[in-house]
Amino acid sequence: MKRGLIRRGNSPSVSRWDPFDEIKQTQDYLNDLFREYLPSVQWKGGETLAPLVDVQEKDDSVVVTTDLPGVDKKDVDIRVSEGMIEISATCKKEEEKEEEGYSQKERSYSSFSRAVSLPASVTEEGATAKLEEGVLTVTLPKAKEAEKPKIPIE
Repeated sequence: MKRGLIRRGNSPSVSRWDPFDEIKQTQDYLNDLFREYLPSVQWKGGETLAPLVDVQEKDDSVVVTTDLPGVDKKDVDIRVSEGMIEISATCKKEEEKEEEGYSQKERSYSSFSRAVSLPASVTEEGATAKLEEGVLTVTLPKAKEAEKPKIPIE
């Protein structure tokens, strides 16, 4: 008969021990630290410091999508080489608030660079990139396979 691990606490009841509870507690603790000591980052659960990237292989192309909210297209750099795509961006924000004699001006600057592997060989010829409503979509045509020369047998 298999028995699960059981944690005994201060309470008279016995509960099943879940190792993921401790991981979640540690994550919550770290999130609280970020909120307390880095309030300008506006850290919220689930946010990442670099945006996540989706890579989808289609019949004739590879489509790469990532969220870039607040980033202007002139501040985005996309490069493709050796089976990788690298997306770099900078985001500069300046905000000014005035309320009854109180003035506040805040600035923020962030940048990131993310490189991911592509599932197929692609060509830059015919590639397109669009940044609409904070979503970057890069479509890369698949490279045509080079014709393999046939060697005749004598």
